[in-house]
Amino acid sequence: MGRTGVDIYPLDHGVPLEEVRTFEKFLGGSATNVAVAAARHGRSAALITKTGADAFGRYVRAEAERLGVAGDFITPISGDGPPTPVTFCEVHPPDDFPLYFYRYPIAPDLMLTEEDLPLEAIRDARVFWTTVTGLSAEPSRATHHVAYAARGRTEHTVLDLDYRPMFWADPSEATHEVGRALEHATIAVGNREECEVAVGETDPQRAADALLERGLELAIVKQGPRGVLAATADERVEVPPFAVEVVNGLGAGDAFGGALVHGLLEGWDLRRILEFANVAGAIVASRLECSTAMPTVAEVESGLATWAAKGARA
Repeated sequence: MGRTGVDIYPLDHGVPLEEVRTFEKFLGGSATNVAVAAARHGRSAALITKTGADAFGRYVRAEAERLGVAGDFITPISGDGPPTPVTFCEVHPPDDFPLYFYRYPIAPDLMLTEEDLPLEAIRDARVFWTTVTGLSAEPSRATHHVAYAARGRTEHTVLDLDYRPMFWADPSEATHEVGRALEHATIAVGNREECEVAVGETDPQRAADALLERGLELAIVKQGPRGVLAATADERVEVPPFAVEVVNGLGAGDAFGGALVHGLLEGWDLRRILEFANVAGAIVASRLECSTAMPTVAEVESGLATWAAKGARA
């Protein structure tokens, strides 16, 4: 449930946006990419979001469905309203990928209302995934809490700590809203900076502690080139990164999320889930786009085999 739109990514790399000559469009948005990633692993996935009543909105629904995500709950805004968002980026491998969001004055996905919610599907979903971006403005913020109330704090209710500072007036507002949402989540996943906004900690171990103290069952702290940490009340697992030649790191976290969903539903142990998700994220980082770059199970398993052969796994 959450952000969607169209990524307009440059085919010219290593230059600023004003010098790019050619682009290609892709389905985008964090929640959308996670749904696509889960679908690529054979999972039944649906997306709750809104688009503009325009050509890009029609593209979002058609492309989501082509990539295996049910479009039943992808709805256009009625009447005159803001257009479907587009997002540009620059590509400066290995670690510089500035993003430019065009979501003004407000994005349709932040105009979700209670009437847009398939409450029965939310209650019955084996995994319910929301993001912090969806809490950044009304009416989406209140709508998320209606969804949380309908679902209850049940197993595999995930809050993606996807904090984007440009969507918030002040970090303290984000901290407050994330705190409210954590009362409903059983799993939280985010990087160190996102954990700082959520619970005031950047140290992975302390961040995991602080998240678990909020009543979560599983806390996952992504550490980029240092790997990833996952913690429950009884277990802590850290796995190292899977090395690739980075092309665009923007979709790696969403690939990690879709793979996490798959591992949870498979009932794997925590280490296997993290290793699978780490490799999935790395594969996408080695490709330009996000949604259409999401790997299959076979691709991830091949990467895991390579990783094991090199003796890189912990």
